[in-house]
Amino acid sequence: MRFVVLALFAANVAVGFTPSRLHEALPMRTLVGSSRLSPLRLPALSMTTTTGSGTGTGSSDFLDVAAVGSNATALASTPSTTVAVSVVLESTTTTATTTATTIADRPPFPVVLWRFSRPHTLIGSALAIPALHLMAANTLQTAFTRQNAAAALYAMIPALLMNLFITGLNQITDVEIDKINKPDLPIAAGILHPKTAIVTVVTALIVSLWLGVASPLYSTPGLNVALWGSGILGTLYSVEPFRLKRHPVLAALCIVAVRGTIINAGFFAHARQAAFGETGATVWSCLTQHPKCFRSSLFFAIFGVVIALMKDVPDVLGDQSSNVRTFSVRIGQKRIFHAMRRLLTGLFVGVSVGFARAVPAATDGVLAACRGVTAVLSLAAAWSVRKEAQPVDPENSKQVYAFYMHLWKLFYLSYMVLPFAR
Repeated sequence: MRFVVLALFAANVAVGFTPSRLHEALPMRTLVGSSRLSPLRLPALSMTTTTGSGTGTGSSDFLDVAAVGSNATALASTPSTTVAVSVVLESTTTTATTTATTIADRPPFPVVLWRFSRPHTLIGSALAIPALHLMAANTLQTAFTRQNAAAALYAMIPALLMNLFITGLNQITDVEIDKINKPDLPIAAGILHPKTAIVTVVTALIVSLWLGVASPLYSTPGLNVALWGSGILGTLYSVEPFRLKRHPVLAALCIVAVRGTIINAGFFAHARQAAFGETGATVWSCLTQHPKCFRSSLFFAIFGVVIALMKDVPDVLGDQSSNVRTFSVRIGQKRIFHAMRRLLTGLFVGVSVGFARAVPAATDGVLAACRGVTAVLSLAAAWSVRKEAQPVDPENSKQVYAFYMHLWKLFYLSYMVLPFAR
């Protein structure tokens, strides 16, 4: 055995191992224990033995050191036998090679950034802004103007940057939770360094707020309410000492406020002033003076409740380990899942009935068609919720998450129909 130990020691020195690292190749019990080595497999080794009768060479992807030890001991017991064991590592830069492989396997930064942005939320914001600008027009015929398109495009850039700030900040503060609940997210997966993530979200925040005040024509109070309001609530939701996500009621209120009032009324007010010349349009004036703004804010506030509570259903394991007491943790996944399913189904049915009853009161054929189509699509959405929820086990995280993403598709559909819901 001493020959094996000495040979391994010499090989380690030859490839740059220091004596202090020898224990990494052989456990301490191997060095000081019995004459029979404990099983140990080393990668990419080659062994040559020389005896009085000849030379044998063997190689494999792995070398069983225990076998070498027993053979060497047996051979060493014969006086005429000379045993030489040489262990050659194929690479002297194992750590460097591993690092290089990791870097090579890492997706390009734009791909990482896209995943970091939480695309399903980004798409929701990208659809909401033009839909709200079209809805803000007095009639459908006056909605499609260059001024309205320019106002929507300008508002979309800082809005998407603010969305990146909010979702990115949440990932930065939830790394340990995400390693359990969402291990594929960039920081949790190790493909985005936290420092890079911090620089990204801070840059997004600064540019977003700067664009909110940079244009004399398009920097409206409504736009700034949407940006500042969502930014402040997003920060309070994620960051200590506030971290409102630990309190289920406050966490739900944050999401409802952003997805309901702040986004819908804020960008509606921005469109009324920047595109249609309504001087002094504010969030409050739009909610109180424009019924369609109030109705859309109410609809998406209720939808926001569903999203806020349903997103926690598949995350119970990580939330429990981090002492985040969501409603799903407190009340149970089944009760929250079925309650939100019923709430969203009822919301779509209610919208369908309301628009169906309003068809006879339409002043022209275009308006009647818009109301009829909205009623039919809302009823189809209600049926879709019921159908997709039936096979889902509320305690199966993968099934619930798939259903949750289906709800986002209905969320997108709702904004696509919104300009015609008059």
